[in-house]
Amino acid sequence: MKNIKQEAVTWGQLLLLVAIWSLVLFVTNTPLQINLEALKKLPEVVTIYTILVFIFTKWLWRAPQLQGWLVPFPDLQGTWEGTLQTTWVNPNSKKIPPPIPLILVIRQTFDSINCTMYTKESTSFSMAASFTEDLGSGAKTLAYNYSNRPDASIRDRSAVHDGAALLTVVTKPKKELKGEYWTNRKTTGSIGLKFKTKELLESFPNKI
Repeated sequence: MKNIKQEAVTWGQLLLLVAIWSLVLFVTNTPLQINLEALKKLPEVVTIYTILVFIFTKWLWRAPQLQGWLVPFPDLQGTWEGTLQTTWVNPNSKKIPPPIPLILVIRQTFDSINCTMYTKESTSFSMAASFTEDLGSGAKTLAYNYSNRPDASIRDRSAVHDGAALLTVVTKPKKELKGEYWTNRKTTGSIGLKFKTKELLESFPNKI
């Protein structure tokens, strides 16, 4: 997953190292020049740099102020609420079933993202997920492969299957995910979601 803009991070790393080195020299009353005494401070500089990188990749990357110019993709972690609309036509009624309520729980770190989708009758787990960005429009897309496991009680009419989803990320005016899905059962459909809460739910709620 491309999780940071390389052109920004290259200069950022260099400037940060220089700043840390200068600060260490200043605090230790070491002359601000490249000599043996200054080089002896490099282990301290590397230690401080490593700590700051850890803080950034653990927490700081989520800061809205860093989104866009440094971190190209928004923090999507949390529970999203919406519906799934299949294009499948019921052979008995000759009609398309109504939209299915669902939630999508996204767990995201600096370098990974996992998606779990819950409905009343099944759970889908992502096996791989990634972001893409259109260089022309700047549109951001979340794509993931998933395995769907319906409840055992309904597998006579809904078998375990695999699929993929492609969701456009909308951040303004409100956070939304919208796009399409397809499965190896030769079914397709659309998905629409709105951000609900930062809480990571672990099952489909009783009320939605």
